[in-house]
Amino acid sequence: MNSYRGSSLKKKLKTQVLIIGGGATGTGVARDLSLRGVKCILVEKKDINAGASGANHGLLHSGARYVSNDPESAKECRDENRLLKQLAPDCIEETGGMFVAVEGDDEKFIADFQSHCDKAGIPCCPMDIAEAKEAEPALSDKTIAAYAVEDASVDPFKLVLENITDAQKLGCKFLRHSKVVRFNKQGNNIESVDLVNKTTGNELSIEADIVVNATGAWAGQVAALAGADIDLIYSKGTLLITHSRVTQRVVNRLRPPGDADILVPGGTVSILGTTSLRMDSLDKIRPTVAEVDRIVDEGATMMPGLETTRYIRAYSGVRPLLGGGGKGDDRSVTRGFDLVDHARDGIENFITITGGKLTTFRLMAEKTSDLVCRRIGVSAPCQTRRVPLISAHETRWAVPGFSPKNWFKGHDKDDLLLCECEMVPQSAIEEIVDYFDIFDQQADLKGIGKRSRIGKGSCQGNFCSLRIAAFLYDRDLLSADQGASEIHSFINERWKGQRCLLWDTPVVQAELQEAMHCGFFGLELTQ
Repeated sequence: MNSYRGSSLKKKLKTQVLIIGGGATGTGVARDLSLRGVKCILVEKKDINAGASGANHGLLHSGARYVSNDPESAKECRDENRLLKQLAPDCIEETGGMFVAVEGDDEKFIADFQSHCDKAGIPCCPMDIAEAKEAEPALSDKTIAAYAVEDASVDPFKLVLENITDAQKLGCKFLRHSKVVRFNKQGNNIESVDLVNKTTGNELSIEADIVVNATGAWAGQVAALAGADIDLIYSKGTLLITHSRVTQRVVNRLRPPGDADILVPGGTVSILGTTSLRMDSLDKIRPTVAEVDRIVDEGATMMPGLETTRYIRAYSGVRPLLGGGGKGDDRSVTRGFDLVDHARDGIENFITITGGKLTTFRLMAEKTSDLVCRRIGVSAPCQTRRVPLISAHETRWAVPGFSPKNWFKGHDKDDLLLCECEMVPQSAIEEIVDYFDIFDQQADLKGIGKRSRIGKGSCQGNFCSLRIAAFLYDRDLLSADQGASEIHSFINERWKGQRCLLWDTPVVQAELQEAMHCGFFGLELTQ
């Protein structure tokens, strides 16, 4: 039981299902249950995609990466890849993918790759080296083998926004900045869950028939609050974002999984990574200079141009891997997921879903919702296998390239560009702010950033943060010195990913940012 003590709770809510965690799995569960007519509330201590769901490659796996060491995960990825391409096409770019090997790579692994794919039922087609080089000129001249696979690129922010927006329209409540601080148990059941709003300090109690823990790497911490145990490995992965798009398709290194062996196109940029570093704590998860150097060096072996390209940001996420394990390579740990019924711990109405991958989020949500419905006596079947995820009007500004496409088509002369890097106009910010109003939430700079492209371009929010804060003042959504706090929080989050990339052009960009935000506004950027 948590030792948190606050003032008397000011508000109480009641629902059938309380879901904790606003990433892909939590929002997937919210949509799945809402489609079945189950009333639910989703709570998140920060905002959508605050964990691994917002810190990944954006790779929709074909399953080929896991054929040699994790065939069950490979098959799950294969099946979900095909389903999501049909059901969520607006979130996916069907880039296709390839696996390539270079001189010095394990020849036995290369020779066995096709048979492993065949055994898993994963399409894999050998490519002529000249054909591969023509398709992707950035490939090394030392490329010795290439295979085409069905990988694709998925936008994790658009995907999660689509899920939670659909769930909200079906009646689900979504509470941001709401941290679980205590589970109140009566016998073998959780009677209510106490939360505190990290922005306002207000307290809330939610009564639910069943509680779902979908907090990813934080699943063990949340389970411990309820007196349950989850055994997880924390594996940090760091990735780099290039200034421009390097390849048209996903490119994987054809070798046993290692550092910097995947490059994924994401809109106008490419994402290179990742690393795998065992962590003892979830505090201060951020990229390091050593990781960045290793990623660039390893990536350049596969595509030499990666050594000199401009990078605009690095970021890190934590994979919640199953099992305690020893001190071996975390890449050998399964990428499967675990659905835990805590009746085993003497708690009858508490479920944890963790592990897995972004590609398998829908399957994870389906299995979780099936168990929830059995527990509360709902017989409605899963709908997410057949009901498409309709592109919501409210999520359109999260799509790379959407703003400039619409801007050049024509715009009102008073519709000023507030973010020039990604060409996000004032009308977009107005629309996003109204989206918050619809669901009785307070718009904030980081929240707007989650739902648009602001801060994601070359200047990393240097200019647009100021302009949008001014807009929020004009709308009476900020007062007194709140703007300085909002700008500091927004810029500091971007700075975490810039401080380890300080060479060439990024140094100039950082100097400008320091002059404006530290020198002129007196804001202190932290490490």
